[in-house]
Amino acid sequence: MKITLTAALIGLCAAPLWAENMVKSSPLSVAETIDGLEAAVNGAGATVFARVDHAAGAESVGKSIPDATLLIFGNPALGTLAMEQDIRAGLVLPLQVLAYADADGNTQMTWTPAEDLLAGLDIAPDAEVIGRINGALNMLTDKAMSAN
Repeated sequence: MKITLTAALIGLCAAPLWAENMVKSSPLSVAETIDGLEAAVNGAGATVFARVDHAAGAESVGKSIPDATLLIFGNPALGTLAMEQDIRAGLVLPLQVLAYADADGNTQMTWTPAEDLLAGLDIAPDAEVIGRINGALNMLTDKAMSAN
């Protein structure tokens, strides 16, 4: 019984990691897509915290993976709304969008929707902040493809 309960709790805690991510195709290269996303984030008055080039990291240790870059960004106006409801939202914020080359060489953008990102916290699934974060992610990823 103890093992079953522990496994169930681990499964619940890990659910956001295994949730179905949003995916959007981009007609641009990975670099152009992330450049466009960064421009859209900056244009919206949000802050870019980091840009992580996973392919360059792999190359630095003699490995090769498809082109993949992660943009980490946030907007205190949205993040604070979530953290006012549950300070533990700081564990999953700021937001992240990964642009990568898929098996066919096409560029994809992926991110975790807010309802999954904030699952398990004391934030109602229908909270306004969930809709606002999802709206921002959709708008920014759309603009990423048209900013160039």
